Amino acid sequence: VPGGTIFPIYYFSVCFTFTGGKDRRSGLILTIPLCTEQTSMEELSSTLDYLLGIPSDKCKARGFTVIVDGRKSQWNIVKTVVLMLQNVIPAEVSLVCVVKPDEFWDKKVTHFCFWKEKDRLGFEVILVSANKLTRYIEPCQLTDEFGGSLVYDHMDWVNKRLVFEKFTKESTSLLDELVVINESEKSNQLDKERPPDCNFLPSLDPETVLQTGHELLSELQQRRFNGSEGGGVAWSPMDDELLAQPQVMKLLDSLREQYTKYQEVCRQRSKRSQLEEIQTKVMQVVNWLEGPGTEQLRTQWGIGDSIRASQALQQKHEEMESQHSEWFAVYVELNQQIAALLSAGDEEDLVELKGLQQQLSDVCYRQASQLESRQNVLQSAHEFHGTAQDLSQQLDGLLGMLCADVVPTDGAAIQQTLKHLEEKLKSVEGSLAGLREKGQVVMDQMSNQTTWSYGKDVPIENKENIDHIQGVMEDMHLRKQRCEDMVDVRRLKMLQMVQLFKCEEDASQAVEWLGELLDALLKTHIRLGDDAQETKALLEKHKKFVDVAQSTYDYGRQLLQATVVLCQSLRCTTRSSGDTLPHLNRVWKQFTVTSEERVHRLEMACSFHTAAEKVLVQASPEQGDLPVEVEQETYEEVETVGKALLDRLTVPVIFPDGSEQYFGSPGDMASSAVHIRDKMKLVEGRKLTLHEEDEDVEQLQYDQIHDQDKELQDDQELQEVDKELLDGEELELETDTQKS
Repeated sequence: VPGGTIFPIYYFSVCFTFTGGKDRRSGLILTIPLCTEQTSMEELSSTLDYLLGIPSDKCKARGFTVIVDGRKSQWNIVKTVVLMLQNVIPAEVSLVCVVKPDEFWDKKVTHFCFWKEKDRLGFEVILVSANKLTRYIEPCQLTDEFGGSLVYDHMDWVNKRLVFEKFTKESTSLLDELVVINESEKSNQLDKERPPDCNFLPSLDPETVLQTGHELLSELQQRRFNGSEGGGVAWSPMDDELLAQPQVMKLLDSLREQYTKYQEVCRQRSKRSQLEEIQTKVMQVVNWLEGPGTEQLRTQWGIGDSIRASQALQQKHEEMESQHSEWFAVYVELNQQIAALLSAGDEEDLVELKGLQQQLSDVCYRQASQLESRQNVLQSAHEFHGTAQDLSQQLDGLLGMLCADVVPTDGAAIQQTLKHLEEKLKSVEGSLAGLREKGQVVMDQMSNQTTWSYGKDVPIENKENIDHIQGVMEDMHLRKQRCEDMVDVRRLKMLQMVQLFKCEEDASQAVEWLGELLDALLKTHIRLGDDAQETKALLEKHKKFVDVAQSTYDYGRQLLQATVVLCQSLRCTTRSSGDTLPHLNRVWKQFTVTSEERVHRLEMACSFHTAAEKVLVQASPEQGDLPVEVEQETYEEVETVGKALLDRLTVPVIFPDGSEQYFGSPGDMASSAVHIRDKMKLVEGRKLTLHEEDEDVEQLQYDQIHDQDKELQDDQELQEVDKELLDGEELELETDTQKS
């Protein structure tokens, strides 16, 4: 209500309403439903004043038609309301329709005639029944309680009106506050020495008020263009709502304008506050880095004398970096804030912001560069000490190998040890080269290391550190030279030991080869030849075979002599002189005996074949018409040498140690014996043929008997030879078994 709080209209005993209907002159219809309760005139007047303040002047000019529903009220109340209309809005009211009840009031009550009072009242008053109200107003402009079809929801209208009134009050109050704030900020900008009032803030949230206004405007526009929700009857827009839309839009426009200015004011305030905060933080960072931070770096200049000391220094440096990291994090944050202000700042702030940014960047980058330089020096020093420690351990290990006695086992082990020694020395050389390289890196870094003091770079004295690095490198170089000299001596000794083991190994191989030659001589060199020519060839081949064995024996002797010389040089005893040499001599003696036996048998076979061939060639009729006479000595030689050869075949080779060994197998010897006997029979047959003409028949019979006896005797002898050969083979097998 005017001049006070908004009271919900539905709380009044009499509810005045604009339903949205219009009379035939297009004037608004005001409905006043009355009840039996006593109604306060002051309340009625206030409500009526409020409702009449809603329509526009244009709507008021068309006049109002007032429907006073007195069906549930008394006549005196109706009369009071009509008279109140005269007092409040006589000019705007064109017609008052009083809806009377079905049982009309008594005539004595209604003796007051409104039509006679028209001139005094200023408007026409008619009494009409509800069913006859359509004579004055169209049914579509009347609600269903008066028999019309107009759709009207009083509670919805009241709620919308309450929202509109609340928005109007809040937006008006907020506009006043925003105007005051914006004007105050404008004055502060003109008078920069005046301190700004940063605590002056609006009592309402502008975003919330704007949101309420937009929702209200959207609801009004929706009802206007979409019509009524349900019922199917077209909704007639109310003048109060049509009037509310431009009011809401005007308030929203003004509010947005002032709110935009207020946002700019807040932005300027925030920017000034942020700039002052940035200046304070920048000075804090700069003062710490140029003060305590620089002092920490200036006092830390050592590199340590061992890997443990360098690790301790690195740990201290990490603690110092941790302290700097906190200030660097502030620098990063400040740099981002300054960059944001530069991208959206005013021209007057750009120079100051850039100056702050440049000052902060210079100090932080200089401090970070010194921290990085110090970290690089410590890291390089740690690597240098680590390499020096590894090199020292390698030299200690190499020296331990050189001081330990070399226990000869075999040539392969000595070669492996020598290879390992060479690898150790090569590794030491590589480590020493790496140590020199890392030491040079540390010295170069230290020579370029400076500190910031009193606004200028001051070089750091590192003579003690450089002398320490050079001393470590020189000490390692001298230790490496001593190890190299010892390695040269050990290398010569180990090469002699390798040569010693090689000579012993080759000497053993010579013994093995000589044994293989002996075995081949006994098992494969068993043929005596079928004639004198073949036997001579076998004899020549045997001589070459003996030459090979002699060379092998001489080679073994030379190797064993070399081992004696090497052992004397190495001051150690040789195993070959007490084992290999006797074995070599024993095998050689066995080979010599066997070779001589082979030569004797071949020479006997050659004599036998030569005599037999002489007999056979001279006694053969193919040589001429008459056979040549053969001397008796030749026949005797064939028989004597053949028998001696057969006997020789049954005799084993007796070695110097008393052991025996047969040539070949018994079958091989039996085959050679059969061949010799066949040739002896052939010679005997030729002998008998030459004397056949001079002997008579008796002599022939005698010879035949004699030949038979001879054959029997030869068979017996052959059997004896075979038996002896078998006995020899069994003896040989028994001897081999005993040796095994």
